Amino acid sequence: MQQFDLIIVGGGLAGASLALALRDTRLRIALVENQPPRRPEGWDARIYAISPANVAFLDSIGAWRHLDPERMAPIRAMQICGDGGGKLEFSAFETGVAELGCILESALMACEFWESAKRQSNLTLFCPARPEQLEFRHDAAVLRLNDGATLSARLLVGADGRDSWVRAAAGLSAVNTPYGEKGLVANFSTEKTHRNTAFQWFRDDGVLAYLPLPGNRISIVWSTPDQHADELCALPPELLCERVADAGERVLGKLELLTSPAAFSLRLMRVPQTVAPRLALVGDAAHGIHPLSGHGINLGFQDARELACLLAVTRPWEDIGEVRLLQKYQRARREETVLMQTMTDNLRRLFRESQPGLRPLRNFGLNLTNGLPFVKNALARYALGAL
Repeated sequence: MQQFDLIIVGGGLAGASLALALRDTRLRIALVENQPPRRPEGWDARIYAISPANVAFLDSIGAWRHLDPERMAPIRAMQICGDGGGKLEFSAFETGVAELGCILESALMACEFWESAKRQSNLTLFCPARPEQLEFRHDAAVLRLNDGATLSARLLVGADGRDSWVRAAAGLSAVNTPYGEKGLVANFSTEKTHRNTAFQWFRDDGVLAYLPLPGNRISIVWSTPDQHADELCALPPELLCERVADAGERVLGKLELLTSPAAFSLRLMRVPQTVAPRLALVGDAAHGIHPLSGHGINLGFQDARELACLLAVTRPWEDIGEVRLLQKYQRARREETVLMQTMTDNLRRLFRESQPGLRPLRNFGLNLTNGLPFVKNALARYALGAL
């Protein structure tokens, strides 16, 4: 049996960033992952909008400076359009910051995290490997892998995604609310320059976002009912480009497809208990959120930051798997997570409701907020600093 202080199951963005955040500690860490990340040819269709707070976190763990700036695009403005003339606009300049966020590919971050992890002296990688059996003892979590290896640690962290094996093996419940929608993602080249502006439209058929990529390129996320998403995925490239351009009011002119469309099911997932004796959950294993806010991975990075800060200051004689210690992490992350889940869920419901009189009311709300600079900038600064 191999002994560690910490075992992290899942080497995705949240799990790997947690490991990197603990690189200068005394902790002996094991990271278990089924397969290493790979860079796709061309541009990765799975992209993320990283908040300035998380840019600072990634810089603090030594990852941000190694990412290729030619593959990243800053967001300097954002336009949100309602379904009846409402509009809300944000500007980095008006908010008093250099940028509202940064768009980059998931694979770009994942590959850089992985290369850094391979060089980390207090980290042992188990890859390819899958967990097969988990046992919690009074003084340790014991994990058996599919190759027969057995690992033991005072704390085990589940960072293995929304269908977390760790969460299920530990008996922690997850309350799933399917949206009956899929998130369709694809990348396009554009006729007109996006000027580092992100666009979002609340439409009768869902929520469409244009996110800027370097050059005249964008990535889209179209959250739309299952049948419509399947229809869009089945369209020939030329027709898909026309549909996406029309849905985006042709603000960027003609579009050309760069990556094949892909769609994934959307659901709200609440996990009432994210810690237990010798166990903590981070990232998508701990929460699920509608993509309209763009904050899913930002929540995951903040999970990793909070847990790493807590573990880094423990004294040698303290037990990092003690539940009273882990409950500090759960309390610290609960408010932000519940707030974002509730806000995005209610916003989605507001624009999906078709009750008479609701459409002009919700669009009036967007226009009213847009006309109140103090309120608008307060919202922007909250998102920039808290997430």
